[in-house]
Amino acid sequence: MEKILIIEDNTMVVKSLQFKLKKDGYDVSVAEDGREALRLIKETTFNLVLTDLNLPFVTGNEIIAYLKENQPEIPIIVLSTSTQEDIIMNAFNMGVEDFITKPFSPNELSLRVRRLLSK
Repeated sequence: MEKILIIEDNTMVVKSLQFKLKKDGYDVSVAEDGREALRLIKETTFNLVLTDLNLPFVTGNEIIAYLKENQPEIPIIVLSTSTQEDIIMNAFNMGVEDFITKPFSPNELSLRVRRLLSK
């Protein structure tokens, strides 16, 4: 079973993502802040990471940088309320595979996750 890590501090977003991804058959872990996320990333091997950029303690960008340096094979999807082009471009320049602007459709997210995990 493929393991997905959700790094998000908004409980409603987490619940909706968890519900959809578990229904799709994935093993889902959740970190509500960047510090917890880094601990989980060091302890467990994930097949995909979904992360917000604005997180308590350790930012999404710091997590992306850590993953790209230590586990570059793991695809990353950024979830963000930002529509600012520079923030989006910066995430892609750091090597993320996808960027979804909140609010988003759970079905759209499901398709993007499946597409990245089937590569």
